[in-house]
Amino acid sequence: MDDRLRIALLIDADNASSGTLEYVLEEIANLGVANVRRAYGDWGSGYLKPWRDALLENAIQPLQQIAYSKKGNASDMAMIIDAMDLLYTGRFDAFALMSSDSDFTPLAMRLRAANMLVFGFGKSQTPNAFKAACSTFFHVDNTEEPPLGLLSEKEGTQSSAIEAATITQDRSTSVYTLTSGSAATAKVGAVPTQPPKKRSGAELRGDTALVNLLRGATEAAKGEDGWSHLGAIGNHINNRGSFTPKNYGYKTLKPLILATELFALHPEGNHIKALPPKHAKKKPSENA
Repeated sequence: MDDRLRIALLIDADNASSGTLEYVLEEIANLGVANVRRAYGDWGSGYLKPWRDALLENAIQPLQQIAYSKKGNASDMAMIIDAMDLLYTGRFDAFALMSSDSDFTPLAMRLRAANMLVFGFGKSQTPNAFKAACSTFFHVDNTEEPPLGLLSEKEGTQSSAIEAATITQDRSTSVYTLTSGSAATAKVGAVPTQPPKKRSGAELRGDTALVNLLRGATEAAKGEDGWSHLGAIGNHINNRGSFTPKNYGYKTLKPLILATELFALHPEGNHIKALPPKHAKKKPSENA
């Protein structure tokens, strides 16, 4: 009998990049099996053209929802209704919501209240409210496409300005350049790497929220001998929010903790102890 998580993957195509789909599907395959794969949007729109090929290649069912207004959220409503219908079938253990839209925060909270695991997949800039509502939230930024808004039909003046432009990418910097018919160019900005790149020890220590989370979890899991079992640290962190070490470029929690150089590892390898601030290295290696 297959005991893997049964997952319903629901994609807000209006608010997600098709270029991140491969990474999302890979993470979902690690978590379980996506018995249902659906994507929502107005599929007659040129804005969603990159998604159409991706759907065919990955057996994802497109759900048509006509936009009733330019700033409407009809696709969001259709996705929420479907999520509740799927919840009540009792056939799923978890939901994967691919979107950076904080409007899905109440949906994630409702699914969690029904004892569902909720995996969110969105940009690192996604509002914290949606991130926190998910069991785990994965950052899925992209380098393979220009920023989503660049080609959006919703960005009227911007779209018309680049209608006849050619878009090229400098792979070494992830900067996209627009070349118009008059050979004028404009840098339109760098896009973060996807999956997230590994952060150095200095970068990790500079993240106050992360350091406080790790120190707090280590303290909460500490035994009489002063050491904290790695499993207990992980459980405490998971109970606090939507954290995953993958958002920092690390596959598991242990190498992330050690990369901060703020903790000591027990010789047995499964216990962690926080180092006093004065023992932390003043000039740690940048190649964590």
